[in-house]
Amino acid sequence: MLDRRLFLANASLGLAGMVAGCKDPAVPLSIGAAAPALPLPDFYAEIEYRTFRYFRDTVNPLNGLVPERWPSPSAGSIAAVGCALTIWPIAVARGWIKRDLARDLTLATLRFFDSAPQGDDAEGMSGNRGFFYRMLDMKTGTRRGKAEISSVDHALLNMGMLFAAGWWTGDTPEEQEIRRLGVDIADRAEWLWMQNGGTAIARAWRPESGFGKEGVEGYGNGMAAVLLSLGSGRHPAEDGAWEAWCAPYVRYWRGEGETRHLAYGPLTGHQHSHMWIDFRGIRDTVMRGAGFDYHENSRRATYANRAYCISNPMKWDGYSADLWGIAESEGPGAFSLPFKGEKRTFYGYGPRGPLDQPGERDDGTIAATAALGSLPFASEIVIPAARALTAVPGLYREYGLLGGYNRSFRYTDQKVTTGNVSADNGWMARDYLALGQASVIIQAGNYRDEFVWKVMRKSPVLRRGLQRAGFTGGWLK
Repeated sequence: MLDRRLFLANASLGLAGMVAGCKDPAVPLSIGAAAPALPLPDFYAEIEYRTFRYFRDTVNPLNGLVPERWPSPSAGSIAAVGCALTIWPIAVARGWIKRDLARDLTLATLRFFDSAPQGDDAEGMSGNRGFFYRMLDMKTGTRRGKAEISSVDHALLNMGMLFAAGWWTGDTPEEQEIRRLGVDIADRAEWLWMQNGGTAIARAWRPESGFGKEGVEGYGNGMAAVLLSLGSGRHPAEDGAWEAWCAPYVRYWRGEGETRHLAYGPLTGHQHSHMWIDFRGIRDTVMRGAGFDYHENSRRATYANRAYCISNPMKWDGYSADLWGIAESEGPGAFSLPFKGEKRTFYGYGPRGPLDQPGERDDGTIAATAALGSLPFASEIVIPAARALTAVPGLYREYGLLGGYNRSFRYTDQKVTTGNVSADNGWMARDYLALGQASVIIQAGNYRDEFVWKVMRKSPVLRRGLQRAGFTGGWLK
């Protein structure tokens, strides 16, 4: 059981008034050179701590599983587990949790996955061929419903395991076991099987239907999966996986000059792999030709996401220079309703992104944590956004920022199951989303002192994957 007395007491944070305005012509849309890193204001530490409590209070300490969302009933997300394995050491360093408790949580997690049942059966299994189902029952740890094996989610789990193996460097038997299991479990994934006879990594597999048609290719949230597949010490993918990933890039380029970047609508696609991989100064063949790295690409994408919200072509309420961040998020639900003289479509949980970008979908919903996940890329615009988002009435609560809000959805006569609707402030999500929560904490750790990046730069698995993908320069020298 977790001893709540081990944690710091929660401090209150006064909420300022709403930031108004949808389009500010005085705000420049140009990017320019990266701004010097700014010191984080005091209020940001409170955001981090509140957000950490999501993981502290929802984890099953017996197996390390973390729910995909809360307070709605939810299965455990393996991607969230990978994040939790990364967050426990951050919490130790910040004084939020004692080292021995973080160690015990980490070891319980790795021991569970070490012995979790694997096989072709559709029921009673936690995974197959070294991979784990995306969603697992919080108590039994076996497949939940018809959940698929997702190579992308599995990669985030493995990233957390490899980080744990690199951070827990003590000589005690417990820390030695963490190091052994962290690498060993990650190396069990049969990435050649996941290539399914081709070059691209398959995105999903189910026992009922086999591999899905979609591969992990084209810019987005799958970079970590391809790089881990190439770096595996036991079952690596064949050559060509990274080339297959890059092949569709021609359809992803947007902008000119200083705004040119590989676009992907949901902002989270520019963040998830970057939580563990320091792309600063290292480039593959494509980015050597482009003249900048993937870290700079995410900076430009962050600015593009904000610029879209400032221009606000669909005239939604609530978008502004400080209230922005369109990504995968919770939403009001499936509705087709009148808005400012037009029929508009709203959505529930799912990906969102600026129009004219891959993955485009804009229904007026802001993903509350999305901007904060870009802190290492563009702190000069993220810190003001964090201040504004925490000032939105009802959005910033016990565990930080809720999973989304929509100022335009003021339809109090509609039956909404995903949150609450106010005639004044619109729709507000009921749930917190684990991956959004994690991006706030992990990216703040990277921004403060490269907390995760400096450990992962030493990972043999990651280094092999980057080198096989053709990355050179920077810390890879």
